[in-house]
Amino acid sequence: MLSWFHSGSWPILSVLVFLPLAGIAVLPLLRSDGAAKLWALTVTIVNALVSVLLYTGFDAQTASYQFQEKLPWIPSLNIHYALGIDGISLLLILMTTFLTPLCILCSWRAISNRVKEFMVCILVMETAMLGVFMALDFILFYIFWEAMLIPMFLLIGIWGGPRKIYASVKFFLYTLAGSVLMPVAMIALYLHSGPVHTFSIPELMGQHYSSTLQCWAFLALFAAFAIKVPMFPFHTWLPAAHVEAPTAGSVLLASVLLKMGGYGFLRFCLPMTPIGVATFGPYVMALSIAGIIYGGFTALAQSDMKRLVAYSSVAHMGFVTLGIFALNTYGIEGGILQMINHGITTGALFLCVGMIYERTHSRELSKATGIGKVMPVYVTALTVFGLSSLAFPGTNSFVGEFLILVGGFAYSKVLGLLAIPGVILSAAYMLRMLQRVIWGGTSNPDSSYLTDLNTREILTLTPLVALVLWIGFAPGPFLNVLHVSVQNLLQQFHTGLTM
Repeated sequence: MLSWFHSGSWPILSVLVFLPLAGIAVLPLLRSDGAAKLWALTVTIVNALVSVLLYTGFDAQTASYQFQEKLPWIPSLNIHYALGIDGISLLLILMTTFLTPLCILCSWRAISNRVKEFMVCILVMETAMLGVFMALDFILFYIFWEAMLIPMFLLIGIWGGPRKIYASVKFFLYTLAGSVLMPVAMIALYLHSGPVHTFSIPELMGQHYSSTLQCWAFLALFAAFAIKVPMFPFHTWLPAAHVEAPTAGSVLLASVLLKMGGYGFLRFCLPMTPIGVATFGPYVMALSIAGIIYGGFTALAQSDMKRLVAYSSVAHMGFVTLGIFALNTYGIEGGILQMINHGITTGALFLCVGMIYERTHSRELSKATGIGKVMPVYVTALTVFGLSSLAFPGTNSFVGEFLILVGGFAYSKVLGLLAIPGVILSAAYMLRMLQRVIWGGTSNPDSSYLTDLNTREILTLTPLVALVLWIGFAPGPFLNVLHVSVQNLLQQFHTGLTM
């Protein structure tokens, strides 16, 4: 079995991408909602276990794409079904496969209508998300990228809150509008590739394009990726989508979908349009600082716990883009690690908000004050994730933010200093929330009716607590996977500037 795996004869990437899709075929045959939940959970757990083989078989000493699969698809246009991963995509794939079962667990009681359809949406989402991180053909990447819109639109629009139609339509229109420009850049790069036109992502990285084409292509790609991150001022769809989405939808949205914008910058903009990055990079850095400060102040003003966590995402993703466009090893490695950290921590915070919502039927801080004495396990987990969100030493986010700030100061001392208030603001809004939830005051004197976390909820949060502490105290295994791929990316960027 292992020799078969390491020889490359097993199409493990295709298995990972399409196993959730294949699992959908069984759902209509199941008679009960409970059976549908159990089946979907089983499929996603198996996929998570299969993804571990990627880590164990990954060679961190090479920047080459590994586990590659390539088949002709549309030969006349030189389009292929091509999959492969490097160190940058590996961690994002693992995060996706491990968070998806947790999304099903957190929906066990919260979703009671159209359960089979809900599980279909989750499984389709997993296929599309994994496809984005594995695609090595621009057309295939774009198909998976657009395929994510439909299940997320349905998750918000069918199982969301009171303003779910408004939120789902706004999400769809914003992300679709940005994506419209992506194929324009894609076709332009294809037509100017040579001597043979190609949509192959590795081959496009080695092409030399004129300065004008690179600048216009960067702007077109930036529109798609900045909206997905979302960067300030393209963020307005995010709070509405998060607040109205069911808990599982919020977790997938925050933990995985937002990372696709950062992944797009790394996979396309830096290696393919280095002159565009160098030209517009300072403006992107300025928008990143604006997002950090704006997101922090806006989160500080929230009384709705879910909206507070949503605005904190704007600030945290501002740090991610700050690290990426610092264009040095510390910044980029910190940005990628912070994408993983944000997926773990913010996903966990949305899970915690969903758990208290199931008990109080409210997301208002005033309804969750002073519950520390009746829900000690809950507030312990919430404290761990809250401290991680504010980048407390010993938690995962501290490592990521520290590397980003080192990279930011190396790029510009002024920009590095401007990012510091974002760290202070994150401590202010997160400690305020923790203080009110744990100790509270007189606004919620009777919380004795609340019950602490049950076994299912503890099992949902425990892996995330473990990851917060593991990355916080021993980030080496995660950074080692990234290092060679990041060095290769920077070499491609600098080579493109001098060609």
